[in-house]
Amino acid sequence: MAKQKFYVVWQGKKPGIYTSWKTCEAQVSGFENALYKAFDSMEEAEKAFHDNPWKYFKTHKKASQKASLSSPNIIKESIAVDAACSGNPGKMEYRGVDVATGEEIFHLGPLEGGTNNIGEFLGIVHALALLKQQNSKIPVYSDSVNAIKWVKNKKCNTKLKLTQKNMYIFELISRAEKWLIENDYPNPVIKWETDKWGEIPADFGRK
Repeated sequence: MAKQKFYVVWQGKKPGIYTSWKTCEAQVSGFENALYKAFDSMEEAEKAFHDNPWKYFKTHKKASQKASLSSPNIIKESIAVDAACSGNPGKMEYRGVDVATGEEIFHLGPLEGGTNNIGEFLGIVHALALLKQQNSKIPVYSDSVNAIKWVKNKKCNTKLKLTQKNMYIFELISRAEKWLIENDYPNPVIKWETDKWGEIPADFGRK
């Protein structure tokens, strides 16, 4: 008897975890750039579904990075940040990636009760604070117009309400705003031109 498999669909008609190839195939068949993988246990599948999928597709990740960096307008020596959120609000996470190498530099989450814009904002500030510690002047890329504006204004202008579930996220927001008020930084925060360059290198691949 074949061993039970659990199929994670990060990118498909309906992302989720499926217990048969037939149901998984229905979600990914004909779906452009579908992203899915089989696991041996539900525990592994659940962890992977809420994790960065590129950890499970290292070769694919590097190929994607090279394709995205073909434009001469991209500053290779830089950090790209991106966020993902399952629901709105929902489980939110963000990460920073070295644009030149595609290596993940930091990754926070998933955290309950957040939004994508908040994750984008926190990701930019995390990168700026890290670069200041390293005395580095390299730029930070983000594909979020809202988050870039919030960072410029030193204020996370979210409409999300504080709840018992997302208290930690609001604590992170408070720390980030405080850091922006108290610190100057030389690093340009640049809009990633997705239409011209493809997905930002820090993308979670769950669209």
